Amino acid sequence: MTGLPHDDPQPFTVAVIGTGPRGLSVLERLAVRLREEPAPRRRLRVYAIDAVEVGAGRVWRTDQQDWFTMNTVVGQVTMYSGEPDGGPARPGAGPSLGQWIADRARTHGEEPLGPNDYASRLRYGQYLRSVYRTIAEHLPEEAELVPVHDRILRARPRPGGGYELVRENDPAPLGVDRLVLATGHPRNEPDDFEREMLDFAAGRPGVHYLCGDSAADLALDSATIPPGTTVGVLGMGLSFYDVMVALTLGRGGTFTTLPDGSMRYEPSGREPHIVAGSRSGLPIPARGKNQKEPHHSHRALFLTPHAVEQARKRRLAETGSPRLDFDEDVLPLLLRELDHVYWTAHVTARDGQEAGERFAERHASVLLTGGNPAELLREAGLDGLPALDLQKLARPFGDRRFPDPQAFRAELLDVMRWDLSEADLGNGEGPLKAALDVLRDIRNVVREAVDYGGLRPSSHQEAFLRRFLPVNALLSAGPPRYRVRQLVALIEAGVVEVAGPATSYTADEEAGGFRVVSPRVAGSARTARVLIDARIPTPHLHRDTSPLVRGLLEDGLVSEYVVDDSVHGERFESGGLAVTRAPFHVVDAGGRVRADLYALGIPTEHTRWFTQVGSSRPGMRTLFYRDADAIAADLLAGGPEESRSAGRALVGAASGTPAEGGRA
Repeated sequence: MTGLPHDDPQPFTVAVIGTGPRGLSVLERLAVRLREEPAPRRRLRVYAIDAVEVGAGRVWRTDQQDWFTMNTVVGQVTMYSGEPDGGPARPGAGPSLGQWIADRARTHGEEPLGPNDYASRLRYGQYLRSVYRTIAEHLPEEAELVPVHDRILRARPRPGGGYELVRENDPAPLGVDRLVLATGHPRNEPDDFEREMLDFAAGRPGVHYLCGDSAADLALDSATIPPGTTVGVLGMGLSFYDVMVALTLGRGGTFTTLPDGSMRYEPSGREPHIVAGSRSGLPIPARGKNQKEPHHSHRALFLTPHAVEQARKRRLAETGSPRLDFDEDVLPLLLRELDHVYWTAHVTARDGQEAGERFAERHASVLLTGGNPAELLREAGLDGLPALDLQKLARPFGDRRFPDPQAFRAELLDVMRWDLSEADLGNGEGPLKAALDVLRDIRNVVREAVDYGGLRPSSHQEAFLRRFLPVNALLSAGPPRYRVRQLVALIEAGVVEVAGPATSYTADEEAGGFRVVSPRVAGSARTARVLIDARIPTPHLHRDTSPLVRGLLEDGLVSEYVVDDSVHGERFESGGLAVTRAPFHVVDAGGRVRADLYALGIPTEHTRWFTQVGSSRPGMRTLFYRDADAIAADLLAGGPEESRSAGRALVGAASGTPAEGGRA
């Protein structure tokens, strides 16, 4: 903080808008750096601003019901950038979520959870609030943290730098020198389909279309959805499970675990009838039983930063552009990582750890030298086992047709029970879930390949966004196993019905409701009075309804990240907010870098990939941690010069980055 001006008696002011995990992580690293670095020559005031709950944000707010759960085990979740050291919990040295829950169980008699259990979102929100309190309590005396529970409607630039923040509930604007946008999940303008469904429901009593959002914010009450109502659900990802439990457990139903580990559902009589569907016809499968320590990280052998850099050099030599083709340059290396873990786990499970290690060494050698592993697989007795096929796993029903809903239901339950048996083997010992877990572990290298226009625009849109990401999301980010067992029980009880693959949703004027049907399952058509969109809204700068974001766009203070690829004659309008590489300064409509404005997390999705990560991992310098620290360091240094070339800043210093950056 020594770079801050010191001849002004007024404090240097920073505002962080959004105090969910991303905003909180910046505050935590600010607090650590304030204590570790020389005393500042000027006081620091930090405004922590949130329209819903300061210290928790909207998605993790602490007034929601406890049946909404996380999908990462508590032992792998932390908001502290350092582990406990025997002293009091404080920025840089605090408990993981699992350790905090264990301590609360001892000191307050709260429900204990093991490190491999899953917490509710409510519990995580309480943990976030406790982290916020430790930040406030451990700031040095020359710094203060000011909570602001309000909505920011506008950020107007001041002539000398910084911003005047217009608040919804207070006529006095806040003046700040630096502004950090960590606004999280957006609420978007309806797209064409959503508008059609909303217009259809308008004026029809008892007919409702609920746009995609956090399930805790949807109108899932009995007034909107009376008992016995047929409810259509669009999408069967993680949000679907949230809707499912709200309409069953939330209506007083109960699950009983049977001796064989399966579950039985006892209805309350207040449930609706749920008809769900998706492109695949498969609810997102279960995450494998966790067998990994919090600090575990897959060591990539094939899809490495060096391999990405070499691929860029080859592309530059061949085409004159370092941009990659995802299908040709990235996906084959990623599949090798998965195959290597998959076959090694099979050998280890059958023959023991030493045999698995010997096989892994030989298998890696064959793949790294460009050989064909078929002979090695035959020699190891693996040739009779099914190969790992992501497409088949994600689309198990293919293009097949079913004669009636009963036939599809029987096959669906078989697939779900088989997947649960694989999940029970674990993400370390079970070949399938161990391999699929690599999709999570290797995200950072995938980011190096795709972020900041790393792919050809056509490849980014077709291969990455439309083909790979849906499969990746389905297979790598599942719910806890007990949630899938609950769904099986609900299907068996007739409370939930899955329509089938390629489900369509249309407004049926004659029936006065929404028609839900799978064209591949004869007799699957159902009419729903309520349609719930359970898809997570995709961030898009121009569809965001936030007055703050709209004002920033109107004033030209932010811009969309666009890749103009002159070599290939392609263009990609990403929908993401344009930012530089770390420390993530916003690029304005004139292509200038605004040194007093930062953006982190979900608003920058598409410029960067998978920004919805909501925590760090204990004992690891994760990207989540490094992102926050980069902003904190820059804030305390007073920021670089006010404007720079957007192209130069966006290209950044990362080795192998495309020479052509995005532009506004």
